[in-house]
Amino acid sequence: MRFSHGMLLIALAAVPLSAQQTAAPRAVADTSIFAPLDLPSANAYRSGSGRPGPRYWQNRADYDISATLDTAAKRISATMTMRYTNNSPDTLGYLWLQTEQNAFRANSLNSLIFPQDSRFGARGFDGGYVIERMEQVAPPARRGGPIRRTAVTYRDLETMTKVILAEPLAPGGTTSISIAYHFAVPEHGADRMGRDGALYEIAQWFPRVAVYDDVRGWNIEPYLGQGEFYLDFGDYNLAITLPAGYIVAATGALQNAAEVLTPVQVARLAAAARTDTVVRVVTAAELASGAARPRSTGMLTWKFRAENVRDAVWAASPEYQWDATSWRGIMAYAYYRPKAASNWSDAADQSRMSIEEYSERWFPYPWPHISAVEGPITGMEYPMIAMEGQGREVYDLFSVVTHEIGHMWFPMIVASNERTDMWQDEGFNTFIGTFAEGRRYPEKGDQMARAREERNIIEQVMRSGMDQPIDIAPDRISPRMLGVNAYLKPSVGLQQLRQEILGPEVFDEAFREYIRRWAYKHPTAADFYRTMEDAAGRRLDWFWRGWFVENARYDQVVESVVARQNDEVQDVVVTFGNRGRGVLPIRARFTFSDGTTDDVRYPAEVWSTNTTRYPRRFAFTGKTLTRIDLDPELLLVDADRTNNSWVAAKD
Repeated sequence: MRFSHGMLLIALAAVPLSAQQTAAPRAVADTSIFAPLDLPSANAYRSGSGRPGPRYWQNRADYDISATLDTAAKRISATMTMRYTNNSPDTLGYLWLQTEQNAFRANSLNSLIFPQDSRFGARGFDGGYVIERMEQVAPPARRGGPIRRTAVTYRDLETMTKVILAEPLAPGGTTSISIAYHFAVPEHGADRMGRDGALYEIAQWFPRVAVYDDVRGWNIEPYLGQGEFYLDFGDYNLAITLPAGYIVAATGALQNAAEVLTPVQVARLAAAARTDTVVRVVTAAELASGAARPRSTGMLTWKFRAENVRDAVWAASPEYQWDATSWRGIMAYAYYRPKAASNWSDAADQSRMSIEEYSERWFPYPWPHISAVEGPITGMEYPMIAMEGQGREVYDLFSVVTHEIGHMWFPMIVASNERTDMWQDEGFNTFIGTFAEGRRYPEKGDQMARAREERNIIEQVMRSGMDQPIDIAPDRISPRMLGVNAYLKPSVGLQQLRQEILGPEVFDEAFREYIRRWAYKHPTAADFYRTMEDAAGRRLDWFWRGWFVENARYDQVVESVVARQNDEVQDVVVTFGNRGRGVLPIRARFTFSDGTTDDVRYPAEVWSTNTTRYPRRFAFTGKTLTRIDLDPELLLVDADRTNNSWVAAKD
């Protein structure tokens, strides 16, 4: 806007002379909710638009693991070779490995933070890794020469282990680390892995290299149980040896089906690959008769291969029934014990539909199968594997199945840092789950109804004063508030952004763009914020600050109504008030004496110059305003709805 000299003189004339002669006060930083959000500076690795920059890089880790399960000792013994590729611009003199089994050592940091009998407690189990051998493996110095193996020095720091490389790893170079180790399997592995009788769910079962990135260098946050994982991508070859009576589910495609399955089971799997109906691959009757296994004595080795994943896990039981179906060639499996069959007989189809929903709405599922496995772990995700409990009934089971399968997108495809920003996987996944649940069981409420339930919970928490900022590390969140803070509150924020701020079409387009840009990469919160703004075409500093960074409250009010009658025209000035720091759009319904209503809506940016009051003038011809209701359909978050209405005084 052009500012003329005349306008400047008029403005100065209104200022007292004493004020004109006083030195100007020092500038004060913009503390408004609308101030630009303080984000990391854009660079060659991460652009200001939220895209990976032209020099974006990430390292790679490929694993070959051979493991044996000793069911008598309840112990896993394994050898592992990890090939690590350094795509960074830095020479690395050491690596950091994640050694999460050490959380189950006596007097670990985990045991000092979480009560023993809690969800993430060790429950008195004394375990941890026993490293038998650790070597750096180099190719022959000359053609035809021997492979060079050098013992490396390493130092345990509980769940992180520093490995001093015998030969530093230059940019673009690859080195291999060979490790022989064993550990006792905890019964309750902090609700991430464990065992129940003869059933084993095995995760965090090999030393995994930590992420070295352009944001924090080595990510060395310890594993305590509540915060989850952050890993690079790679290819995995698994060889799992265990008693012949076991049936194994794992990350990756089974490579030796003819050796570990019966010909009938192989044929059933082939049939399941061509249908969206459920095929019973291993039945309860076959388990009872012994026909479920090619032989019942000795040991068998199951071999799996997974490509471009960030982890690999497995589950095994001699009681597993196995169901299969498929969607567009992607297999959907369910493994469960007969005692869980009343709910789990539907799990393979629940898995198939989840893959279909998320693939069609957000991003295509890239791997050959998804497996839902039943056991003591009540809800945990790993690449191609979703672990769930028995479930109270099919609706309850599906809410967990589809949530854990949703994690194949966040963080298994969009690989954010779960140790620092749990909401980028749990919150996003809770959000996309409302669509899957509404689609599968509409009789329990459509997607909007489920979003409303979440919104009601968040409003109750806000009124209680127990809410915390979303942008807080998961290990610093009170366990009783974890579900609210990392799951529901981010989901509600995304629902508000989709329905009330951007609109579904614009939001969905931007959210898909975020997934597409950061598939198989490591986005930060800033990358998400910037991508959503870039793709949606709208600055949202005020929204990110209020909902994610700070702990803003939301409370709109009808501040005042002044009405004047001029013949047949009623002139009304309405002042909308905002009593919280957070701002949202205004939704208002005007009711008139003739029974008609009129809805008005203003975007949140109307609060930008005055975040507490927003006056509007209206003229109503031939009718009289009798009532105003803010957000009559309860679509916006509002911590106090007692001040949302105005009613005209009766004559």
